[in-house]
Amino acid sequence: MTIKPVFDNATPVTQAPEPQGFLDDVLQGFAQAQKTLPAKYFYDDAGSDLFEAITRLPEYYPTRTELAILDAQGPAIAAALPQGAALVEFGSGSTVKVRRLLRHLPDLAAYLPVDVSESFLHAQAAGLRADFPVLRVEPVAADFTRPFSLPADLGDAPRAGFFPGSTIGNFEPAEAARLLRQFGAVLGAGAVLVVGVDLVKDHAVLEAAYDDAAGVTAAFNRNVLTRINRELGGTFDLDAFAHRAVFNDQASRIEMHLVARAAQDVAVAGRPVAFAAGESIHTENSYKYTVESFRALAASAGWAPVQVWTDPQALFSVHALRLG
Repeated sequence: MTIKPVFDNATPVTQAPEPQGFLDDVLQGFAQAQKTLPAKYFYDDAGSDLFEAITRLPEYYPTRTELAILDAQGPAIAAALPQGAALVEFGSGSTVKVRRLLRHLPDLAAYLPVDVSESFLHAQAAGLRADFPVLRVEPVAADFTRPFSLPADLGDAPRAGFFPGSTIGNFEPAEAARLLRQFGAVLGAGAVLVVGVDLVKDHAVLEAAYDDAAGVTAAFNRNVLTRINRELGGTFDLDAFAHRAVFNDQASRIEMHLVARAAQDVAVAGRPVAFAAGESIHTENSYKYTVESFRALAASAGWAPVQVWTDPQALFSVHALRLG
């Protein structure tokens, strides 16, 4: 299963979950005192379409802001990478963002997109080869959250990594640090990593981005219940659950919940699940950082700051880091 953020990557890859794994995750999540659902299950075809609609909403700033940074600062970001590098994009999905860098990297030794959705990966690679015929494009079918190997014939080309979209914010901080260490293990000492990070800002701006006036985000959130009904024999009434997005100041994260409007009993695969009025299912976190707090997180995983770029309103940041 591709690890994808709820709102923070340009084009999520859809892949049907293994039915038993889906059921196990749902039942385990519903057995907790705070009921939870893994955010990766948002992305069936309908969920991906809703996500694309979210990225175009006036309230939702991350995608367009990061693209604007990549457009405005592309030459500087490219200059932060070692010459003749092999560039590894973790959880690549769509090539929309990396194209902003490739145009400024004519001497790149290779581009290696990493994703578990092999058919989508190869389709995207074919498009890149057509547009960048001199570039070596080597897709790597792997789960970037787990150890994997790069092709052995990259030689002495220095390594660089690309992790846009503030996907890092969808991991608990300890897991985000573990992920950065995993990237370091793949890339090796001296590597440079470019990573997108959403910034702490006015709570109203944050909450509006995850609870738009048109209700697209609410439909996206409820879509996970639609999947449970369709794929696991669930009996959820979607109208009986309200979408809620709130910024948790203490944890520095946006939380998404589905809140039961009244006490009710539902079934999943024939197993009863009770909800009290006002009880919620916690469906997603999106951590927000300051420049300093993200640098501290990166330092805990062995990465030193090189440079950071932000938009004029300081809504979003793109960091260059170097592994010691």
